[in-house]
Amino acid sequence: MFLICIDIYYSVKGIDKKDKKILYELDQNSRHSLANLGKKVGLAKSIVAYRIKRMTNMGIIKSYYTVVDLYKLGFIAPRFHFVYQYVNPEIQNEIINYFVNNKYTFIVVSTYGPFDLSVLFGLRDIRKMFFIWQEIQNKFGHYFEKQSLAFYLNEMHFPPSYLIEEKRTYKKTIEIRSNTEYINLDPLEYKILHALSPNAQIKLTYLANSLNVSSRQIGYRIKKMKENRVIEGFRTEIDISKLGYQDYKVYILLRKFNLRNHIIDFISSNPHLINIDTTTGESHLELEFHVKNTNQIHEIIQEISEHFPKAIRNYYHVSVKKVHKWLYLPQTL
Repeated sequence: MFLICIDIYYSVKGIDKKDKKILYELDQNSRHSLANLGKKVGLAKSIVAYRIKRMTNMGIIKSYYTVVDLYKLGFIAPRFHFVYQYVNPEIQNEIINYFVNNKYTFIVVSTYGPFDLSVLFGLRDIRKMFFIWQEIQNKFGHYFEKQSLAFYLNEMHFPPSYLIEEKRTYKKTIEIRSNTEYINLDPLEYKILHALSPNAQIKLTYLANSLNVSSRQIGYRIKKMKENRVIEGFRTEIDISKLGYQDYKVYILLRKFNLRNHIIDFISSNPHLINIDTTTGESHLELEFHVKNTNQIHEIIQEISEHFPKAIRNYYHVSVKKVHKWLYLPQTL
């Protein structure tokens, strides 16, 4: 009866600071043991397990995924933005399903804003992009009013410090660079990555049995890939809308490009900043935030402008409508 009362309370009132601390720590390392999580948040592991299960049932915790540095595996990452025209819901679904099922894509997201769909590819040979582009035009070109292409060069991921209501005192936790040395993996390591990519919490014993090797071997290979920074981290997909937040990405064009790094240093302490992306072709700076409304986005840009007068030439933002596909590993491996 007591547990039922707790469930009713949480379903109405939401989650408390301990829950948010659990989410924060899971995003730092979703392979934390319950005992370790308990020590970090100050709760018994049985209580931590209960809270995680409840937040999973509520849809707040959606999945656990592995961040893989594709650049270290010799990949490039082209990104398309599409603006629809002449479409109905059935055609939109057909377009989205095409990209979701394409073995070269690893991120497909519908958005609100100046464009409607963002698609990220993982390719080892840029020439392949020409054939993919041709197929896209033949199948759906008529339904796109605008298309733009950019290439990812660098990604910086930051912890969701806003969950624990603390000002960030340190910078990025994960960084993925295109100017990096390639790492050669063997077939077993690729199989491990494929299993870990959509399920960071998969058990070593399960992996060992399915791949017909020892758990010790699996553990050694994972440790090796972490040391080589092929595996950058184990994170948690959180439905932030259930916490009262929205995912916004801001695209900034600068008057003076040499101020870019200074702006990055300044904005990195903002607890709502989640990602900084460096791309070619569309903008000088891409900042991703978890905030409650667009007013906060405009306030953040205003704050940047006050510290760096006339630095920003223009900016626009999009918000996430729906994530259709989110992996750090295309199926081509």
